[in-house]
Amino acid sequence: MSQQSRDVIQNAWKAFATHDADQISAVFTEDAEWLAPLGNATAVALEGSGHIVGREAIVRFLAEDFPRFFARDVTVTFHGLYADGDHVIVEETMTATLANGNHYANDYCFVFELRDGLIRRVREYMDTARGHRMVFGEEGAGRPGGSQS
Repeated sequence: MSQQSRDVIQNAWKAFATHDADQISAVFTEDAEWLAPLGNATAVALEGSGHIVGREAIVRFLAEDFPRFFARDVTVTFHGLYADGDHVIVEETMTATLANGNHYANDYCFVFELRDGLIRRVREYMDTARGHRMVFGEEGAGRPGGSQS
């Protein structure tokens, strides 16, 4: 089961990278949800939420909003992928050039919960203060809803 779960997540990351709605949709359950820290820089910049509910909304974010915000040079470096049954943990660093021209680099930890070979829930963790500095500059780290070091 654990190797199968690892394979599901590795294939999901490949689908995410395509920004193709059909490929992304194929890896999520209909009732999937994606939970990120409230007030994270991406959600604030896109005037969205840290909690995305439903496959359709997640697909829209990954296929449309993500590539518009993280405009080019997106690189994901994996540091670890750990699976236990239907739970998979991914440690990674993502770098990119943002639409506003700023350089972005942050470390992430994702906890994926699977159901019937599909992603049911994603819990995303990152350094929110660092994300705010990357997106909004030094003064942006104190934006409402954001974290501070």
